[in-house]
Amino acid sequence: MNNLLLAAAATGSGAGGSFSFLIIIVIMFAVMYFTMIRPGKKQQNQRQQMLGGMKQGDSIVTIGGLHGVIDTINVDEGTVVVDADGILLTFNRTAIRDVKPGTGVASSTTTEEITGSHSVEDETTVSEEPAVDPDQSEDKDSDQ
Repeated sequence: MNNLLLAAAATGSGAGGSFSFLIIIVIMFAVMYFTMIRPGKKQQNQRQQMLGGMKQGDSIVTIGGLHGVIDTINVDEGTVVVDADGILLTFNRTAIRDVKPGTGVASSTTTEEITGSHSVEDETTVSEEPAVDPDQSEDKDSDQ
């Protein structure tokens, strides 16, 4: 590239020097287009095809790393309801990072089946956090 600049400067002043400089600028823009802009557009088109090809039952990964199965897709609002081990979460379509077609199993359980299968007494809840003795935590720090 430096040789081209030196060659342009060596041709002398006048119209010939400015014409060769113009050619160098055009070549630089062409290189920039083929190395930066074109691959970005190609990647954007692939992503649009991936998001357009999503369907119920596909296994997906969100940009936050959540794995799940597509339950429903709302094209008008641009949202996707994802079933992540029985928990239904709603995401924007743009939050989907990866789609694996047909690898997931669509959830066939209904709300009635989930609520009817167990009662509140079966659940274990924690009402408060366990107490920590501050003297023991200080002893552990001094041992190290």
